[in-house]
Amino acid sequence: MPDIATWSAERDISGRVILGRRGIVFADETPLDRDTRGALWRRMSLQQGQGKPQYGGVHPQRQRRAMRRLLCQVCTGPADQDDRGTLWLLERTEDEWTSWPNGLLTPHPPVCLSCAPKAVRYCPNLRDGYVAVRVSATDVCGVHGPVYLRGPGIQAFASDHEIVLYDEPDIRWVLAEQSVRVLRSCTIVDLQRELALAT
Repeated sequence: MPDIATWSAERDISGRVILGRRGIVFADETPLDRDTRGALWRRMSLQQGQGKPQYGGVHPQRQRRAMRRLLCQVCTGPADQDDRGTLWLLERTEDEWTSWPNGLLTPHPPVCLSCAPKAVRYCPNLRDGYVAVRVSATDVCGVHGPVYLRGPGIQAFASDHEIVLYDEPDIRWVLAEQSVRVLRSCTIVDLQRELALAT
């Protein structure tokens, strides 16, 4: 069970989202609800291991911690690193570009070598094809979550989930659910060879 996944006993405890003067706020917001760059984060109860695992769900606080500290998304140990960088498993997408994955924005944390085969086998995003990548330059650059729209009065209505960068004006209008990193200085590697070299 990936550490960043949610469990059925864990609940959204965010409360009501309303319009503030410069973006969305919680009606009962506290200083702990925002990160140091001003993004408002979804609140989720912490009841890991209780109920049934929700493989498609991501726990905001656990995912954010894994991204900030470059921890394995499965076991929360340190992600695998060598002189080429940190190990990431990326889903193959149709919108790959010439220098892909350099410049890719991802909400998926890295992995350690021992958990990589499990991630490939069980992660819904990786089952249809994946690429193993070593990343030597990466920064937390934004968040992923629903962007809110103005409603009548002080109401706010959630729109589509999007990646919003910290330097964009919409950062005050998104309810962050996942931290996002930009991947640079990437080297595509053969995961089976990486595993063989580690034994």
